[in-house]
Amino acid sequence: MTRYLCELVDVSPSGYYRWLATEDQCQIRAAADEEDIVLIRHHFEALNGKAGALVIKMRLEQISHVIMNHKKIRRLMRKAGLVAVIRQANPYRKMAKATHEHQTCPNLLERQFDQGEPEKVFLTDITYLRYGGGQWAYLSCVKDGATRQILAECVAATLELPIVERTLHRLLERLDGNLHPEAIIHSDQGMHYTHPKTRHFIAEAGFKQSMSRRGNCWDNAPMESFFGHMKDEVDFIDCQTIEEVRVRVRDYISYYNSERYQWTLKKMTPDEFRGQLLAS
Repeated sequence: MTRYLCELVDVSPSGYYRWLATEDQCQIRAAADEEDIVLIRHHFEALNGKAGALVIKMRLEQISHVIMNHKKIRRLMRKAGLVAVIRQANPYRKMAKATHEHQTCPNLLERQFDQGEPEKVFLTDITYLRYGGGQWAYLSCVKDGATRQILAECVAATLELPIVERTLHRLLERLDGNLHPEAIIHSDQGMHYTHPKTRHFIAEAGFKQSMSRRGNCWDNAPMESFFGHMKDEVDFIDCQTIEEVRVRVRDYISYYNSERYQWTLKKMTPDEFRGQLLAS
């Protein structure tokens, strides 16, 4: 009867018996996969569907104390239909043209953002945040090139020069007079950073000033990366006031510095990685 039924469905008897011998193991593996999918889904949904396999792997290790291969995580995410929401690159990044009195600086970093010492290389930039009924807020940040920490921020309703001045003042307050003798602050060639007032402030504070090549976002990639991740993971559209935007930005920066594990920081948070650098 078995051979007859195998012929009806075009299956070899040997193939049927091999499947029969492994059926229990397949069911055990399937049950284990379902348990792992539940755990993966928990972390995926905790980040509002904006987490890939590597982020979930780090959260599993740090929060759930579960070691799982990233290839297995990808396979199970595909099986469960968990697709991370990712951003698309914007090739039309606007650049402000400098006036005759504005002067640019050479690129002192040449993309060597991480020089192994906390608070030596500072990266800064400005991004746009859309909120409420089509309103715009502007976020200026400073990021540590070695630890990836966000050290200073300012959210403003306009793109006027004070947004950069306030950001730099907050950076100096954070450093509390402990400025690295070779400290560099790196930005693009936007008018805020080429403005004589900004350049004078940076020089007086004791920083060397460095700038990306014109129109080359890769020369300030870590700063662009932070802005991209924040816009992926935080929705500002339901904010009705700029103060709500400020609160949401501060909350995300606190999470980013102290809770968001990063693969390139040895699977640590920026705060944890800074502690390790200082200890070594």
